Amino acid sequence: MEELAEVQYLIEESGWLGPALFILLHLIRPLLFLPVILVCVAGGLLFGFLEGAILSFIGLTLMSFVSYALIYRFPTFKQKLSKLKDKVLPDRHLSVGQIMVLRIMPFVHFHLLSFYLMEMTETRKEYMIYSMLGVIAPAVIYTAFGGAIHELPWYGTAILFILLLVVYKIIGKMHNDKMDTIS
Repeated sequence: MEELAEVQYLIEESGWLGPALFILLHLIRPLLFLPVILVCVAGGLLFGFLEGAILSFIGLTLMSFVSYALIYRFPTFKQKLSKLKDKVLPDRHLSVGQIMVLRIMPFVHFHLLSFYLMEMTETRKEYMIYSMLGVIAPAVIYTAFGGAIHELPWYGTAILFILLLVVYKIIGKMHNDKMDTIS
């Protein structure tokens, strides 16, 4: 615990550099194979809830923008995500609400969900709006409750995962019912 206090003091004394490096960590997180939850929890521990959630929101939003740029700049990256999409959820059409719920689930592939949003939206502006809305919940929840999730016993984590899965299925059913009435 003493090490954490030292790191917090160092960040407080670094001025604007600490938050800037934390946002940069969100951008290089995929290269380091760090899950979103780990970075957001670190933000809550290092910066506190409010500042950590805001910084995580900014970092995740910038990562969404970078994802958009990478997918359209590098066709091989787009092809790999398309194959992953077909492998993970073949012939499945997700609603924006389902994608938002999946963003809350730990260890769900961030770029795959960004790819789903890209396919669903017409413009970069529309994609960024949905993406920004979609990263609010993980930024807030992981920053606030990330430590608690890791402290839960295995059955507590399983119950939380099942609850999120039920919410995901309910949103999917509502989306499908809506699509059926439109058709």
